[in-house]
Amino acid sequence: MYAVIRHYSFKSEDSDKINQMIQEGFVPLIKKANGFISYNWLDTGTGDGASLSVFQDKAGADESILLAADFVRKNMSELLSQKPEVIEGPIKAYG
Repeated sequence: MYAVIRHYSFKSEDSDKINQMIQEGFVPLIKKANGFISYNWLDTGTGDGASLSVFQDKAGADESILLAADFVRKNMSELLSQKPEVIEGPIKAYG
């Protein structure tokens, strides 16, 4: 399995709007990526959010990175205070 973690920074007052955009717009999109296993979004309520996406292999994770970048550019770029931070790699332990 392969995972991608994305960290986002934004104004806390935009949380509800961002949460809705992710749930209604991005989640259906990422579910179509090859090898999709799961997607989770965490909103701290203080202007930070992070997502964890899991795929069967690196190819699916790479596809998700492109999908997320395109979605952010088209829908969320004006709401973010900085470029998202992306971490990816193989899952070594889980339970």
